[in-house]
Amino acid sequence: MKVTGFNHLTLKVKDLTDSLNFYTSILGLALIHRGKNDAYLEWGSAWICLIEVRDAETKSSNIVREINGVDHIAFSIAEEDFAEAVQILESHKVPIARGPVQRGRGWSVNFLDPDGIQLELHTSNLQERMTIWK
Repeated sequence: MKVTGFNHLTLKVKDLTDSLNFYTSILGLALIHRGKNDAYLEWGSAWICLIEVRDAETKSSNIVREINGVDHIAFSIAEEDFAEAVQILESHKVPIARGPVQRGRGWSVNFLDPDGIQLELHTSNLQERMTIWK
């Protein structure tokens, strides 16, 4: 598998407005998209996705996770290496949490490390991801 770098971080937050104020006003990240319950902020070649979660817990593919904090960490991978990476995950019986799925112009697969931390391989950048909202 040929991971090429850090891609993005998704955080579950209690209040999207408060979190947006912190990340834009204090840290200076650029707001790229704001939805009803999510926002995408960019810094350099990476981004942060904020997801407002008000319930006590969330369910994703039968995986229950606590409310606030890191949802998942994503790594960049070239699209031509993506299918092979999925095969490697499957051959090592790595639990797949979601995907493979096309998101915007890129492909994603979410999976769990041995401690249950959700990781993602993603093939596109933020501008390509935002095409799903255009």
